[in-house]
Amino acid sequence: MKLFSPNFPVSVRSIFSARIVAMLLLSLLPVTDALAELTIDITQGAEGATPIAVVPFGAPAGLQLPQDVAAIISTDLRRSGRFKPLAKSRMISQPHDATQIAYREWQALGMNHLLVGKVSPDGTNSYRIRFQLFDVYKREQLTGFTITTSRENLRASAHHIADIVYEALTGEKGAFDTRIAYITEDRSNNKRTLTLNVADSDGYNPQVIVTSKEPLMSPAWSPDGRKIAYVSFEKGKPAIFVQEVFTGKRSKISSFKGINGAPAWSPDGKRLALTLSRDGDANIYIMDLVSRRLQKLTSHYAIDTEPAWSPDGKHIVFTSSRGGQPQLYRKAVSGGKAERLTFEGKYNARGSYSPDGKSLLLVTRVNGDYRIAVLDLQQGDMRVLSDGRFDESPSFAPNGRMIIYGTRSGRKGELAEVSVDGSVRQRLSLQQSNVREPVWSPYNRRQ
Repeated sequence: MKLFSPNFPVSVRSIFSARIVAMLLLSLLPVTDALAELTIDITQGAEGATPIAVVPFGAPAGLQLPQDVAAIISTDLRRSGRFKPLAKSRMISQPHDATQIAYREWQALGMNHLLVGKVSPDGTNSYRIRFQLFDVYKREQLTGFTITTSRENLRASAHHIADIVYEALTGEKGAFDTRIAYITEDRSNNKRTLTLNVADSDGYNPQVIVTSKEPLMSPAWSPDGRKIAYVSFEKGKPAIFVQEVFTGKRSKISSFKGINGAPAWSPDGKRLALTLSRDGDANIYIMDLVSRRLQKLTSHYAIDTEPAWSPDGKHIVFTSSRGGQPQLYRKAVSGGKAERLTFEGKYNARGSYSPDGKSLLLVTRVNGDYRIAVLDLQQGDMRVLSDGRFDESPSFAPNGRMIIYGTRSGRKGELAEVSVDGSVRQRLSLQQSNVREPVWSPYNRRQ
C-alpha cells in the first residue's frame, strides 16, 4: 500500500483510511487477463551494442523440443540492450561445436562472439545441453558447460545460459533467470477479481499466487525468492500476508486496526518493515517474523510510509510528509534522527536502494507528471529515466542494470523497463489487460 501513489496524489496533511486509498487507486484500472503472458516490445536499444551470433542449437533427428533454446538466449541478450544478435536468416552456416566453426565467415559478418550448442535426450523428459561461447577474432573459447535439465525447466535453463554468456562478456551477473511479480485486475459481469501473479523475467510462464475480490497491493519478494509479502483487503480491511511461492502456504502477519501496508523484507529475511497506524498516525515499524515483536522506528504526526531497507540492513529509507510535501528520508534501524535525502522538486516517493547501495530508485514529479528517477547518494544528483505521465512502483533487477515499473498507455496500465543509464527501453503488456505494481525477484528464487 502506497499512500503517496502517483496515480492518486493525496494531501500530506491528512491520513486517509487505507481501504479508501486502495479503492480509489484500483478504480482507475480496467480489465485484466491474469493468465495471459506479458509480451515485450523493445522500444529503444543501446547504441554500440556488441554483435553476437547465437546459432540454433543442434539436436538429434526426430527430437521435438518444447522450447527453442537458442532463440530464448538470443532474445534475452537483445533485451539487455548490450548485445545485437545476428538474425538467423543472415547466418551462412550453423555450426554446433568448435570443429565446425569457420571463423572468417563470422568475421565477415561483423560478429565479435559466437555461441553454439547441442541438445540431446538424457532419459525420459530430460535433456543435456552443451554450449560453447567463442571470441571470433581471437578464435578461442571463452566459456562452455554441459547442463542437465528437465522438459519443464528447459526454458529456465536457456535463461541460465544467457546469464552465463552475459557475465562472461560483461563481467557482471545477468538477471534473465529471475522472476517478476505483478498485480492484475479482471472485471467480468460487474464483478472484479484481483490477482497477484508471478512470471519469468521475460513475461512467460505466468503463475497465479493469490486471487481476491478485494484489493491486493504492495507485493514484496523475500531475499531468497521463495516467499512474497503483500497487502490484502479480502476481509474488508487491510492485512499483510506472507505466502510461499511454490507451495501456496501463507500466514497473516499484520492486521492491526487502521493501516497495515507497504511490507519490506530485511536483507536477512528475518524481519519486515511495515506501515502501521495502530497508534493513530501512520509510522514505520519493524516486525521480527519469529517472535512477531514490533519495533517502532518512526514516531511522527505526519505520514511515514513506503519503507525500504539498505543492502547492509543498517538503514531504512521511507517516504514522509513531515516537511510539508512527500520526500524521502533515511533512518538507522538502531534509532536516531531521520535524515532527509531528497530536496529537488515537491514530490519524491517510493524510494528503494540499488543492489550496491550507492543510489536510490524513486518516483518524482516533473511538471505535473510522475516519472522514475535515480538519485546518486554520494553526489546528490538525480537522473530522470522515464517519460510517462503516471509512472510508478519502480523496482531494480537484482544486478542493478535494469528497472521495471508501472506506466500507462492511454487508460491501459502496462509495465515498462529502462536501463539505469536510460539507453534501453521496453514495454511489457497484456494484450487486452491492465497490469501494475511490478517487483523484480532476487537471484535465489528456485526450489
